[in-house]
Amino acid sequence: MGTAQDAALNLWQVSHWPFVPILTRLGLAVAIGLFIGLEREHSGKNGVRTFALTALLGCLGGLMGDLFSAIALGFVAMTAAWMNYRQMVLQKALALTTSTALTLVGFAGILCGQGHVFTPVVVGVVTAALLAWKQPISGFVGGLSDKELRSAILLAILTLVIFPVLPSHAVDPWGLIEPQSNWASVIIIAGIGFVNYILMRLLGPRGMEITAFFGGLVNSRKVVVELTTRLKEVGPPLQPSVYRGIMLATGAMILRNGLIVIVLASQASTACAIPLTLMLLASAVLWRRYPTDASSGEAAALSLESPFKLSAALKFGLVFLALNVVGALAQRNFGPASFYFVSVAGGLLSSASSIASAATLIAHHEISAATGVNGIILSSLTSILINVPLIRSMTKEAAFRRKVCFGLAIVAVVGLVGVGLNEVIFFVPRN
Repeated sequence: MGTAQDAALNLWQVSHWPFVPILTRLGLAVAIGLFIGLEREHSGKNGVRTFALTALLGCLGGLMGDLFSAIALGFVAMTAAWMNYRQMVLQKALALTTSTALTLVGFAGILCGQGHVFTPVVVGVVTAALLAWKQPISGFVGGLSDKELRSAILLAILTLVIFPVLPSHAVDPWGLIEPQSNWASVIIIAGIGFVNYILMRLLGPRGMEITAFFGGLVNSRKVVVELTTRLKEVGPPLQPSVYRGIMLATGAMILRNGLIVIVLASQASTACAIPLTLMLLASAVLWRRYPTDASSGEAAALSLESPFKLSAALKFGLVFLALNVVGALAQRNFGPASFYFVSVAGGLLSSASSIASAATLIAHHEISAATGVNGIILSSLTSILINVPLIRSMTKEAAFRRKVCFGLAIVAVVGLVGVGLNEVIFFVPRN
């Protein structure tokens, strides 16, 4: 009875609807229907008019209330059922994709009628994109192996099932072990490996460079671990891309550290500009000096074994946990006054965290700008140089190992030169 009364009340209020908002909602619904209908029409399916009218029907239902929304969806369901019946009779097949898209248009129309804008627009754009990209998506999915599917499911379990249930606080009496924070490192290294694998399949070895740069913005050391692991799997044909990827990850890490300083301590950004800019330029020059061999792309891509190795990700997570515990104990024993030691320890673990802490101390005037800037550069240099023993232990080819380590050493030396220039330009007293 209440539903009938509400429906009657909504009908009585129709004459009092504001003209412009109602016209806007109707127009948005029709636009979404037309947008998706154009793709269906282009594909030879039921198209523009059907989808636009369905969106308009849903919008009217949304405007008039829940009862009329249900009635509108009922008409959409009958239309979809008739569409599938006719397709089955004529072509012995179902029109599942088109009928599902039509149902989504009906829901989007109802949301428009209720006054929503963002959600129905996103639904319309995503629906049209999925319809238009049928061939690339189907081709990619059809080319997946069982091992790749299992790896994708495993990565989803690591991220969506295990990570949320882990405690986000320290679980030991000393406050050293935070399971969720340390598990995040496992997810990052596994995710970088998975994205690397996908990009390498699509773009060849050059796809690694894209992942290396964006991965370096998060954690350059995890990128180095993934790249060297992939090099051991594929072999010498991947050496140019691994070298370039390491340099790109190093440059991305330096760029990220500079952005952290700009955001958290803008007054220190000028003093940090010289050493950070010099290191960034050095990594860019070294990246450009080692061109990839396009002819090796196919062979390298075909040699891939798996999207990521869970054992390697777990091993790195354990090492990361151990470094966190050691770093925290060292910081407690030496005390907060040992700023440079803390900067080095921070560079060993996470230069982003160390630099954010130093920038905050500078902004709050708890340390001088000179001390803070030197700590920031020291943390960045440590984050670069710690990759040298890592690379030496994970790569077998002596010539390649020397080349990479020499490149990282050049970036570090250039940073030290920048520190010296800083002292002369900014921190030496003028007479």
